Amino acid sequence: MVLLLTFCWCSLAQTDPLHRETPRSSVSSFLEACHAGNYGQAWRYIDLRNAPADQRSKVGPHLAQQLAQVLDRDGRFDVASLSGSAEGDRKDGLAPDRDRIDSFRLDNQEVGLDLERITLHSGLTVWLFSSGCIDLIPTLAKLASDSPIERHLPQPLVDWRLMDTALWRWIALIALAVALGPLSRLVVGPILACAGWVARRIAPHLNHSSLQIFVGPLRLLLCVAAFRAGMEWVGPGAILRLYLERLVALLFFIALARLCMAIVDVAIRRLRVVLQSNHQSFSYSALPLTSRVLKITIALLMIAAILSSWGYNTTTILAGLGVGGLAIALAAQKTIENLFGGVAVITDQPVGVGDFCRFGDLVGTVEDVGLRSTRIRTLNRTVVTVPNGEFSAMTLENFSKRDKMWFHITLNLRRDTLPSQVRELLQEITQTLKGHPKLETGSLPVRFIGVGTYSLDLEVFAYVLTADYDEFLQIQQDLLLWILDAVQEAGTALAVPTQAYLSLNAIPANTKARIPAVSER
Repeated sequence: MVLLLTFCWCSLAQTDPLHRETPRSSVSSFLEACHAGNYGQAWRYIDLRNAPADQRSKVGPHLAQQLAQVLDRDGRFDVASLSGSAEGDRKDGLAPDRDRIDSFRLDNQEVGLDLERITLHSGLTVWLFSSGCIDLIPTLAKLASDSPIERHLPQPLVDWRLMDTALWRWIALIALAVALGPLSRLVVGPILACAGWVARRIAPHLNHSSLQIFVGPLRLLLCVAAFRAGMEWVGPGAILRLYLERLVALLFFIALARLCMAIVDVAIRRLRVVLQSNHQSFSYSALPLTSRVLKITIALLMIAAILSSWGYNTTTILAGLGVGGLAIALAAQKTIENLFGGVAVITDQPVGVGDFCRFGDLVGTVEDVGLRSTRIRTLNRTVVTVPNGEFSAMTLENFSKRDKMWFHITLNLRRDTLPSQVRELLQEITQTLKGHPKLETGSLPVRFIGVGTYSLDLEVFAYVLTADYDEFLQIQQDLLLWILDAVQEAGTALAVPTQAYLSLNAIPANTKARIPAVSER
């Protein structure tokens, strides 16, 4: 029993963990390691004893990758045809410690890949790819390459690698990226020319210069598509391909977002032209805010699409943003209040861009209604910025919404004006106001409203049929001057506050005695 256990232990101790006991198991295990991407293990199936110890882990993985490429692309190679004996194939005509794996035609000469039986320091006998194949592997890999160009390139351009990509592939990718800029300009130009010709036929009244806004996004989309197709032809390594695909996805979604934003700009511009005549205030206030909201939405969708294409779980990210958004909402209550205040100003439209209004103690012209605040140009040409939350809660007086303007004055006639003169003025002013083409009067535009302490008061009430303030001022000026002329022609005048001073020194002595005494304080 002890002898049996000792024999089993010795058998296990002499077993190679990399399964290199026979030519078949050695090559099969080598290919399995390469197909799994484990080139750090695969190079241990190659005899690199002649290479410096510090260089084996550097050159070995690349040699293993090239060797696997050679074997995988040779249609005549079959692992099952290799010897499954630890002694190898004794009938192949080679030395007892060598086995032929595959053969190739190189420069009209037949060369072969051989396995060599080697005894390690531990006494374990294994089959390795012979050291004589090391110089042959790069040449065979070059012949077995998918790229027909690589077969005719200098060896340094093929052998020198960065991020598992040959130097010539790096040069090809850089040259492709540089060449796509001018080529995209040549392609996009005729496309836009054809689009402009079609647009002129369909809608001749449109401004076709707006198509230039699509040049940048279309060129970027074209460059991204061409570069992606070029990547398939060049065939970069797996690591470089991963980063390039992420870069291409980033640029693609940026170009797509820019194209969507350009479409939004053109649509908003067209709507502004359509609404200019009948809804000017709406076009200058609601449309810019709508444009900003749409562009922010497009930007957020672009970010989500980029993260999804990079392999991130956008559902988890959105859930996290929901929780974080609640905290941000609590911390930014004023900002959200201003945002909804801006929406209220836009939808309710108490004022719009370009309207002249009174807000609080100030008056001015609305210049912009944004997401957070409203900017107003005051009469002294300063700009007042009011948060939308406060602006929507103010009492706003919109002077630009007036369809006509109020002409309202009070004439204070002197107290010595005769009733006949008052009647003459009432009749004369009434006839003049009712005959004016730009005035709207009621049945009694001028009325005698009372007897004051120092004057007789007449009220003039009418509307000037204009929304232009400058025209109103001109008409008001003419009416006031005419009324002054009418008062003068009636033989009276406007009451003026006066004070009379009585000098006792100028009064005769017999008169002073009749004046009651005035106590001095």
